[in-house]
Amino acid sequence: MNRMELVAPCHFGLEAVLKREIQDLGYEITQVEDGKVTFCGDEEAVCRANIFLRTAERVLLKVGKLKAVTFDELFEKIKELPWEEYIPSDGKFWVAKASSVKSRLFSPSDIQSIVKKAIVERLKDVYHMEWFPETGAEYPIRVSFMKDEALVCLDTTGLSLHKRGYRTMVSKAPIKETLAAALILLTPWKKDRILVDPFCGSGTFPIEAAMIAANIAPGMNRSFTAEKWTNVLGRKYWYEAVDEANDLVHDDIETDIQGYDIDGEIIRAARQNAKAAGVDHLIHFQQRPLAQLSHPKKYGFLISNPPYGERLEEKSKLPELYAEIGERFRGLDSWSMYLITSYEDAEKYIGRKADRNRKIYNGMLKTYFYQFSGPKPPRENKGERQA
Repeated sequence: MNRMELVAPCHFGLEAVLKREIQDLGYEITQVEDGKVTFCGDEEAVCRANIFLRTAERVLLKVGKLKAVTFDELFEKIKELPWEEYIPSDGKFWVAKASSVKSRLFSPSDIQSIVKKAIVERLKDVYHMEWFPETGAEYPIRVSFMKDEALVCLDTTGLSLHKRGYRTMVSKAPIKETLAAALILLTPWKKDRILVDPFCGSGTFPIEAAMIAANIAPGMNRSFTAEKWTNVLGRKYWYEAVDEANDLVHDDIETDIQGYDIDGEIIRAARQNAKAAGVDHLIHFQQRPLAQLSHPKKYGFLISNPPYGERLEEKSKLPELYAEIGERFRGLDSWSMYLITSYEDAEKYIGRKADRNRKIYNGMLKTYFYQFSGPKPPRENKGERQA
């Protein structure tokens, strides 16, 4: 098997969660930077990372890293990379995305054009061809400049990994599936504990929690660009990864996962999404306003993405809303609460300072993950349990 360097981008602020996921898959981390984790693996790793990682946005295959401050330099250094090891003579290739931060080469469209030309020149020499039909598999390329250094990768994923395939209907301001999964993994919630989302929208938090509980790999029911790279990755690696994912599913478990929303249409959409994800039997969805939030049991978890005045609610309504969140939370016995919001006065109106507050970028929007920790449930006495 070939040793490869793989790069997994993620939401800024969630690198530690992704790092742990990659290590749990058994791969060696080589670098953790803002918004991405680099690790080593083989052909099998490309397939398993795409299918199993819950918090990565995509899996990139690193072709090279180079420094360039002029377009001539960029052309020559891109041309030096071994593109023929990845792209066959009939491969369709293009620079799907170029980005530049604090670099002298700052025009994405110019970077895309130069990189494409350089690859064409390299492959002309290797394949002794003047024209490429580009009728074969797709090989999208991504180039990201940071302080004049460019990371050059092939995108093995295609559609971002947050596109699990189950969310056919969405609410007006949905949270990404990858972000929801990462936030759940940041909490101490486990599948035998209660989880309630009182602002569930199209159901992303409950569905991701149910998939975690049932050990359903997020990518097992979708396709990936690199599935057609038979010159790089044999199909058997994909089949083996999917078989592994199927063997690990345990969806005959009992859970107490609930999702509420005031909008009946949205609740119907959430049920449909949960069914598409194969977890509808693990979640109870109900049309219910925040004022009716209650639960008789102790030690549960509220995990939610409440409105924060960006798209759904007027800012003037937020103090009343967050005061009610605080009131309903205080009525729950020994619960923990985890909220992602950009509303900076959330703690003030909830009426309690968060035990932890993590800054996370949801796209370009700065948000806060407020963590209000409740007491841990007492440990069961083994002797009592046996009795």
